[in-house]
Order: sequence, then C-alpha cells, then structure tokens
Amino acid sequence: MAEASDAARTVILTVDDDPGVSRAIARDLRRRYGGGYRIVRAESGDSALDALRELKLRGDLVAVILADYRMPQMNGIEFLEQALGVYPGARRVLLTAYADTNAAIDAINVVDLDHYLLKPWDPPEEKLYPVLDDLLTAWRSSDYRPVPETKMVGHRWSAHSSRVREFLARNQVPYRWYASDEPEGQRLLEAAGTDGHRLPLVLTPDGTVLIEPDAPELAAHVGLATTPAAEFYDLVVIGGGPAGLGAAVYGASEGLRTVLVERSATGGQAGQSSRIENYLGFPDGVSGAQLTERARRQATRFGAEILTAREVTGLDVHGPARVVRFSDGSTVAAHSVILATGVSYRQLRAPGCEELTGRGVYYGSSLTEASSCEGQDVYIVGGANSAGQAAVFLARGAKSVTLLVRGESLAASMSYYLIQQIEEAPNITVRPRTVVEAAHGEEHLERLTLRDAVSGDSEVVDAQWLFVFIGAAPLTDWLDGTVLRDEHGFILAGPDLTPDGRPPGEWELDRPPYHLETSVPGVFVAGDARAESAKRVASAVGEGAMAVMLVHRYLEQS
Repeated sequence: MAEASDAARTVILTVDDDPGVSRAIARDLRRRYGGGYRIVRAESGDSALDALRELKLRGDLVAVILADYRMPQMNGIEFLEQALGVYPGARRVLLTAYADTNAAIDAINVVDLDHYLLKPWDPPEEKLYPVLDDLLTAWRSSDYRPVPETKMVGHRWSAHSSRVREFLARNQVPYRWYASDEPEGQRLLEAAGTDGHRLPLVLTPDGTVLIEPDAPELAAHVGLATTPAAEFYDLVVIGGGPAGLGAAVYGASEGLRTVLVERSATGGQAGQSSRIENYLGFPDGVSGAQLTERARRQATRFGAEILTAREVTGLDVHGPARVVRFSDGSTVAAHSVILATGVSYRQLRAPGCEELTGRGVYYGSSLTEASSCEGQDVYIVGGANSAGQAAVFLARGAKSVTLLVRGESLAASMSYYLIQQIEEAPNITVRPRTVVEAAHGEEHLERLTLRDAVSGDSEVVDAQWLFVFIGAAPLTDWLDGTVLRDEHGFILAGPDLTPDGRPPGEWELDRPPYHLETSVPGVFVAGDARAESAKRVASAVGEGAMAVMLVHRYLEQS
C-alpha cells in the first residue's frame, strides 16, 4: 500500500472507451487499493491525458497507468507514449484481447511497457492484483516521486525569471527551478497548456498556474501573508531588514499589537549576505538568510504579523492615528510607526547595464545565482562589506573572482577580517581604481569595458556575470513632504532634526523629539534609513529595539 503521507495524492489511472469495462476495472481496483490510492478513470485517451496534466500541475503522484489497447482516435499504445512524457516514472500496463498480444509485445519496446493483461482479468485475485502488487512495489522503490514544492519554469537569461527566483529564495519558499529548454521544463509547460513564450511559469503545490506573476500575486499563492488581520495596531513597522525585524520582535514581545510590512522579502540587504562573521554571538558566522529566518520566526512566535509584497506609498496623520497607505489604495492605521525601510544598492549607470539587469548583471543576487557561476569568471563591483562577502562566497565555486574597486584599496570601506580572507583566496583578484565603463551583450552579458580611473585607459574583457554592490540609496521618496530628510534622502531624527537641537518648526508637542523620533510625533526611524546611522547589522537591530522603547514612552504620554 502507499505510505500514509502519499495516500491522498497517489493515483492509479485507468482508461477504457467501453463504459462498462471502465467501471468494472475501476471497481476492482478500488476494492483492493482504494484505501491507499486514489482511483481515477477516463473513457478516452484525450480525457486521460487531460487528467494526467491536471494531476501533474497539482503535484500528485501517479503510480500505475492501465490503458485499453483498442480505443478509437488514440489507441492504448499511442496514449501510453504521450503519458510517458507527463509521468515518466509511472508503471504502464496495456489491457488487450488475445488477438492483440503481438501488438502488446511490440509496445514493450515502444513505450517501455511494464506489463500487459488479457481481458477479461477475472478473477482479479489471480490475474490482476498480483501483477499490480509487484508494479506498485517497484514504483515505491523508484526515485520518480515529484517533490511537493513550488515549481518554476523560466529562461536562464530572463530578468523576470531572475526576480521571481530571488523573491522565492529570499522568502524561504521551497521551489524547484526548471529551464524552459530542458525536458522536465517542457513537460511542465505542456501540462500547463502554454507555449513557453510568456515566462516565468510558476506552479504552486496546489496546482495553481501563474504566468509572469508579480510579487503580490506570487506571495498570495505561496502561503505568504499579504493582508493585515486588523485595521488598527499599536505599532506598524515599515521594512523587514534587521532594524524592522528587531523592532517587530521587541514590540510584539512587550505586548504591542505589531504588524511588519515588507515590500519584497524580510532581511533587507543583510538577508542577502552569504556570511556575516562579526555579529555578536555567532563566532563561526551566520548567513544573512539564517539570521533573517530566525528573527522572522521569533517575531511571529511573539505574535507579530508579517505582511510581504506590500508596497507603502504614503503616511498620513489623522489626530492620534498614523495611517499607512499601500499602493493598491488600502490602508492600515496605528498609534505609532517605525520607519525601517533600509537602503537599496545604487544602480550602475554605465551604458548597457540597465538593459542587461537580470541577464548577467545583478544587484545583490549572489546567493541565488551562485550555482550558475560554477567554474566561470565572475566580476564584482564594490568595495564595502557586502561586496567582500559576495567575493569570498562566490570564490568557492567560480574559476576566478575579480573585485572592481573605484578607490585606492579596500581598507577605507571594508572590514579587516574580510580583507584578510580576500588576500588569502588564490582565485580573487582586486583591481583598484577601476570602473565599469559599459556592458555589452545581446540576450545576456557577454563583455565588459573596464576603465582605469587614473590613467583613463580602457580594456574589454569577456564576462557573463557581474554583481554590483555600490553605495546605498535610502528608500524614502514616498515620505517626501511628510518627514524631514537630509539632502541624500536619509531620515532626520532627534537632535539631528535642527542644527540647534530645538524641535522643528511644526513640532506640536511641548517636549523635544526623542532620540529616534522623526519630525512627526509618534513616527520613529531605525537602521540604515536614518541619517548618520552606522550601516551595520548589529546597530540596526539595536536601533529597532531602542525605537520600541521610545514608542512605549510616546504611548504613555499620549
């Protein structure tokens, strides 16, 4: 019998154009195997193929297929030949009359037939069940069981496919990637009834087909929460990086009704780090993904809600309420707000880079793309810790890693421990005073033009992989006209609001702003989005916790 975990999703399919025969064999199959397998019957080859494709999309298992030989339009051998492409691991049985035994024998070579049965098969205890028992035993010991996870079919050099892979990976959604030109990818495209011109294709475990999905649609179908459970909270945290997660953990653990809103995936830039080795309490280092996942679980355990793929577009003040507006027009309100929006990597403005983004040029995607870089030459732009961590990580599998640095050396912007690791890696080369002048390629990145920033000399190098980690741009444009920011867009808070330390002109309270409080009372900032912040994971987490302490003080005095 099937294992208990598979029982509800393991199928024995039978197809026969004679309704009476079809019902009879289904009846005999249910009598013996109905407790452990789902019996599905069809009365034509076409309808049986449709059933198989639907089962494939849903991630169901098909153990055995029994097909009648003499069927109009599509005989049993023709059907099994097509079924082989949908479920190559299913055991195949042909039902034949005595006169068709030669055709059945020939089918052994055509469709790799496992067995043929003569009709009638009475008594089934002697002529049907022993055969199927052996086939089911063989199937259970095989390695053809599909993994019950999200499946994705895409093109290797598709920017949209790259974004979807990044979204799934960073949100800890298990998925299996299939290239559109490989056999399994083509089988999934056929099962979904699409020609593959619109990619990526995402198949969720429940069989939902998503074509070219955006982040909100994807989140809604892979089990990520996207809608707040309430209309009003004590605290809304905007941004799911280390500062936001720290605020969510401390806010929820101290009894505040807390919701965290993230536009892409929790973790921020830190969540994309392959190895963080200077974070307190992890002497052997920890990946950004591991740290993020632990913090996310911790926040939800304390009762914080986490909303994913929700873009915030505005912040309004209505009396004591702070109202957060989303891009779809909906809102959520709270007594207080913590802005932990973090920063994004600045875009490389060299000609060709924008067109080739996601097709060889990537921003902070080294973890997702690392397996594709095995044995190849990789270029990285940047001289800070994120670039150094990516270089050390990619060097484990890449043929060579070249770090392109605008400055004289790494010493001014990178931690000492990372500089040491880079110097010790034989396949990492650092090229100081070097900038990318242009990126070239048709379907994907093929070459880079590099320029010496001092001499002005240029050279063209072959390159298929360029990872960019340059600077940080705060994600605060949506706050224009609401809270005070500096000339670079970073949020001003506390004593930094005015040169003399006095409250800003429109400040409505008798007291001065708290240390992390913005120009709007009850709205705080934490982490990299704050002007003059330390830009380190530990300090961001600390500011998130400190902001919650100040939220409590604000709520007590409101």
